Amino acid sequence: MAVAALLLVLPGVAAATLTIQFTGTPAPWAKSTGHDALWLGHMWVDGRKNAADVKALAARLRKSGIRDLYVHSGPFDFDGTLPPAKYAKAADFLKRLRAELPKIRVSAWLGQKVDVGLDLDDAASRQRVLDGARAIMATGFDGVHYNFEPVGDGDTEFLDLLTRTRQVVGEGLLSVSTPQIEPFPLTRPAVRAVIGHDKYWSPAYFQEVVTRADQVAIMTYDSFLPSELLYGGYVVRQSTLALELVPEEKTLLIGAPAYHDHGVEWGDMAESVETAAEGARLALTSHGKQRELFGLALYVDFAATAEDWEEYDRAWLRP
Repeated sequence: MAVAALLLVLPGVAAATLTIQFTGTPAPWAKSTGHDALWLGHMWVDGRKNAADVKALAARLRKSGIRDLYVHSGPFDFDGTLPPAKYAKAADFLKRLRAELPKIRVSAWLGQKVDVGLDLDDAASRQRVLDGARAIMATGFDGVHYNFEPVGDGDTEFLDLLTRTRQVVGEGLLSVSTPQIEPFPLTRPAVRAVIGHDKYWSPAYFQEVVTRADQVAIMTYDSFLPSELLYGGYVVRQSTLALELVPEEKTLLIGAPAYHDHGVEWGDMAESVETAAEGARLALTSHGKQRELFGLALYVDFAATAEDWEEYDRAWLRP
């Protein structure tokens, strides 16, 4: 009875907390430090984009604080194989981009559905994933950016994959897209009971992933919250939690929704690049000091509009 009563009260308490957190004025120094990131679609490595497209991309990136690109180069097949045909033009893309922007880092964005597709619990499948990561690194990528969904809280096989991928990338970059951190007590099991899998990771498991990676990008979107105020407070909370959990020598990125097909009618109204930027700035301000390796990660290039880029510039890069 007490548990049921608590579950009824929690949503109201959470909403009030998020509303309060999305208040105040960000400090002037709470903004981009030039460590932002951008997810890029598959067309950059399959031949659909040409040299002129790369020049246009480079022109946009020169005016941004984006340092890392995650280029979709998979997905893995359900058995863990990564056919080279999926990234046949990757070497050409990397050569063209580096001629324009030699200092930018480019990681292969790799993943798969792991609930009804790839079985990461299978040792042979994990080995094939590692073989694919090794092969794609040989084309010239600076690192690997994993995005497997949904990985459950406490998944030890995923931790094993990260540990072994470190050996594959060597001095290269190991980056991970992560689910959101459990925002309030009991939210993880409650949401899991409704949707059938973990939407959140516990702080402890999030830290386990962080220790094995060079950078993490929290997918701080698809929150399903019904208002801009609540979403802004949610980004503040996610960023605040992460700032305490990620050491300063690791890069922490807050996902910003530069897309407009959320799947629920209120999603586009509630979530935006500007609101994510404001939430990240408020969290930094509350943190009390600048964080060099902290930035926004924009999702995703092919869906981003001119307004999304303007919001990034106005609300985060040059607020």
